[in-house]
Amino acid sequence: MFTRDTGTPSGSAMVLPVAHRVTVFDLTEQEWASTARLLRGMKALIADRYGPDGWNVGWNVEPVGGQSIPHAHCHLVPRYAGEPLAGRGIRSWIKDPANRPPDGPGM
Repeated sequence: MFTRDTGTPSGSAMVLPVAHRVTVFDLTEQEWASTARLLRGMKALIADRYGPDGWNVGWNVEPVGGQSIPHAHCHLVPRYAGEPLAGRGIRSWIKDPANRPPDGPGM
């Protein structure tokens, strides 16, 4: 495990398959299973090293969904009780009225 300053909470990680798959929906069943094992292993390492109080786990798919790297990867973000936005997950941003499209499909 390595760390670097990415602006995310200490211990944040990305878990990705070795084989190139553009999105999570392109993973084979075996790749899903392997990724799940890696995710659980990373969670254990991060929990031991940083002792977070909660977690966010997520996949961003396609640019509109927040995917900026065209290779399937899962974000594992430890959350801490002292964070100003503790208790707020990604849904709070998605559901925010400022996120509503002015016209067309959506909410």
